[in-house]
Amino acid sequence: MFKQDTIVACATPEGRSGVAVIRISGHLVQNIATSILGKVPQPRVAMYTNFYDAQQTILDTGLALFFPQPHSFTGEDILELQGHGSYILIQDIIQTIINLGARLARPGEFSERAFLNNKIDLIQAEAIADVIDANSQVAARAALRSLQGEFSQKIYSLLEKLIALRMYVEAAIDFVEEEINFLADQTIESQLKNLIAQVEHILKNATQGSLLREGIQVVIIGEPNVGKSSLLNALSGRNAAIVTDIAGTTRDVLREKILIDGLPLHIIDTAGLRHSSDIVEQEGIRRAKQEIAQADLLLMMVDAKDKTSKIAFKLDLPYKVPHIIIRNKIDLLTEVANVKYNDNHTCISLSVKTGEGLSLLKSLIKKTVGFQEQSEGIFSARHRHLTALNHTVQHLKNGLHQLKQYQAGELLAEELRLAQQCLNEITGEFTSDDLLGKIFSSFCIGK
Repeated sequence: MFKQDTIVACATPEGRSGVAVIRISGHLVQNIATSILGKVPQPRVAMYTNFYDAQQTILDTGLALFFPQPHSFTGEDILELQGHGSYILIQDIIQTIINLGARLARPGEFSERAFLNNKIDLIQAEAIADVIDANSQVAARAALRSLQGEFSQKIYSLLEKLIALRMYVEAAIDFVEEEINFLADQTIESQLKNLIAQVEHILKNATQGSLLREGIQVVIIGEPNVGKSSLLNALSGRNAAIVTDIAGTTRDVLREKILIDGLPLHIIDTAGLRHSSDIVEQEGIRRAKQEIAQADLLLMMVDAKDKTSKIAFKLDLPYKVPHIIIRNKIDLLTEVANVKYNDNHTCISLSVKTGEGLSLLKSLIKKTVGFQEQSEGIFSARHRHLTALNHTVQHLKNGLHQLKQYQAGELLAEELRLAQQCLNEITGEFTSDDLLGKIFSSFCIGK
């Protein structure tokens, strides 16, 4: 019954503005329109009119748009009122609508109703929020591709092929007494390999989309006075951190957000890692280690002129986290900026002071995290999508192993079923209410 309520919200941000949009959705919309406007507007035709309260006092003047069900965003009757962006006027209009039987919408409830009424799938619903939150042109275009259904179409295409393969495999199990061994037929193995290749290709593009949406957390670490704060300032383009010749200047964690060719980076400068008796510096080092544990990429700085550096702080680091060793201060030596690749790490030599090698570092960061500048075909994706796609690939590979090694049709069929379930979780055809609540609660009110 909660989802049958008529809901109302201001779809534009709070504050002074030229225009504000109030959105109403539900079965009471036509009654509310008759009360506030004097009549129900002609469908999908903007009507310039007054907005009245219960005493027929004019609250505002503006445009009214009516979208009858099912041809609306939510699949329900929708009325949009476009008036002046005065906070007082907006609240008066909304309160009048509430008095007529509506209630305030929860965050994301309009999009949630669109999903529940099969107007959009879960990928498209999430893409609405991604379009709004996009912090670069590349990210916005990727989110629009998902909103327009590009990501969904790829998943539905996979599902269609997967279901067809499941039917073939289960038919082969049912007719196991026939002279023909369908499981030994190369058709199943070929189709399974093709499915794995297609899912891995989509996963690659989805990974790019996830990087665009969420960015990566880059933590700068190293011993005191090697140039960590100077690097933060150079990458951010402003003096965000205090820089002095005194070792241990940085006592706390400093954060800056930058874009490199559309890739969001959350740059974090940390206290110098060393043994210290200073209580404040000890706390800074403790916080630095916390950030290291959550990093997507580590920039490990050393002084280029220190030939004896063993990078001792590396010993306690999580080895699974990608890292780049930065030899800073080459301006004090007779070196030029360069990149060297070893078996265990990548090392770049540069000078933060002169800027030599900084563009090389930016390219290296993109390469290390697997970001590609080519944005065509990239769609917005979230971490849950990547998890589901990875599980899908794993189930398909498990099924291939059962087929090739044991001719185990029943186990192959089960792996295919689990793979299909993972793909259904992406589009929302198989989703828990808890997940839906978490997704839509992150939306802004009015969407």
